[in-house]
Amino acid sequence: MKALSRDPARWGMRAVAARFDLVGEERRFVLRRPDPHMGTVVLDGNMSKDALIGREVPWIGACFDLASGDGYCTALQRRELRITGVDWGGTIPSYGSIGREVPWMSARRAVASGGSNVALRSRGPQQACAASGETLRGYMSIARKMSCQPPVESASVTNRRIGSRIRGLLSILMLTAWPAFAAAPEFAAVTSDHAIALPQDTGAHAAFRTEWWYATGWLTTPDNQPLGFQITFFRSATGHDAADPSAFAPSQLIIAHAALSDPALGHLAHEQRIARQGFGLVYAKPANTDVKLDAWKMVRAADGQYDVVADANGFSLHLKLTPTQAPLIQGERGYSRKGPRPEQASYYYSEPQLRVTGGVVRPVAAGGSSRGETPVTGTAWLDHEWSSTLLDANAVGWDWLGANLADGSALMAFKVRSRDGHAVWAHAAFRKPDGEVTTFAPDQVDFTPLRTWRSPRTNTSYPVSMTVKTGLLTWKLDPLMDDQELDSRQSTGAVYWEGAVRVNREGVDAGRAYLELTGYADAQGMGRE
Repeated sequence: MKALSRDPARWGMRAVAARFDLVGEERRFVLRRPDPHMGTVVLDGNMSKDALIGREVPWIGACFDLASGDGYCTALQRRELRITGVDWGGTIPSYGSIGREVPWMSARRAVASGGSNVALRSRGPQQACAASGETLRGYMSIARKMSCQPPVESASVTNRRIGSRIRGLLSILMLTAWPAFAAAPEFAAVTSDHAIALPQDTGAHAAFRTEWWYATGWLTTPDNQPLGFQITFFRSATGHDAADPSAFAPSQLIIAHAALSDPALGHLAHEQRIARQGFGLVYAKPANTDVKLDAWKMVRAADGQYDVVADANGFSLHLKLTPTQAPLIQGERGYSRKGPRPEQASYYYSEPQLRVTGGVVRPVAAGGSSRGETPVTGTAWLDHEWSSTLLDANAVGWDWLGANLADGSALMAFKVRSRDGHAVWAHAAFRKPDGEVTTFAPDQVDFTPLRTWRSPRTNTSYPVSMTVKTGLLTWKLDPLMDDQELDSRQSTGAVYWEGAVRVNREGVDAGRAYLELTGYADAQGMGRE
């Protein structure tokens, strides 16, 4: 299970990589937020001032990233851009927000006034809008292709509605779901009568709302230093009309997280990216795992080996994950319940005990070098899961464990929590080295906190040490290091703890695992009904 929030107030207009698709040369801005509580936004990029922009520019990350913790853009940044010979410039406003797409080829001038308004003036449509009193100003909600006459309600009505509900933040659902004036799209349903079939189901399932490929593991350096790693690729269906000819209104968003747990650094090194699928640069292909977001990738070869590459800010992962066992099909032939109702489910399989080889670039502060790669070996766990509806309305988050045990066994367990800490649903599967699988019903699975750690950044308290009960077996978990909190509010909208843990059973070292703790900072909204 992964932390992918769909709560409008959490996603907003956040993006780590807004693609601008310059004609003849492609560049992008990388948006960073050094201090999420201060709301600092840094625009880090190399946008050519003389570049000719393509037909449309996707304003994911408008303003350019609404980054403060309370959902406002509190930073003021100045950028200048020459568009088809016309200057654009100004100060990004405190509460400005630009909607889904702006067709910049028709844009004559866009000036952020320095107050709480953004004004957009364009050739052609501007005159018609102005004449009808629908000048696009203030909290901007721009219909696709900047239509001045949305099908149901005017831009001015939409602006008031958006402004009153989320104070200038536009929901990520405008990017990943559908406009308020459009009918909700139909996504494929998860049903118990369908069985996962491999290897074809290792690829993307575009008809489903959400999907992810998630690899975690323990690594060892030549001098026996332990490290943990995590890389996840998300695919999220936007709900846009597939017949829309716009290259900037694709049907899918691709999101990626990468992280390195290095005790020498003392906290999690991580990075996140998001982009619209398209142009051969960003995609999740069907029939076989082949996911790419710029230079980051996860690709499965014909023999089942995964090639994982993520060159992040300050660290890198260049890893090969080689199967040593058959995949572990979760639930009933892959149908994995996540709640009391049958439709609250996903298709889900795991690949435990993957042998890892390759190299990592460690953060300089941890004794690494940005120029040198450290060879590593280790063991990894890979999950692949897809669904259209997951969490029950009473669920606020989950605890999840994927453990590669020392004797070759594998253990997966999770508990979906309600606000009072009780289980909305729980499940576990234990596979012995000989392939025998034992599953555990909700009343046979429990996660009990032993020790908590409080984040100095978010003030969130996480149960980083706990016991996990699966039937008559009890497993004790202790973290490689306490600070393995991941703030993904710039991409998936969630703050959660995900880290490497040691597994102990009856006082004996039993293996290595990864533990995910979500919903402790705020309720996760993925697929909630």
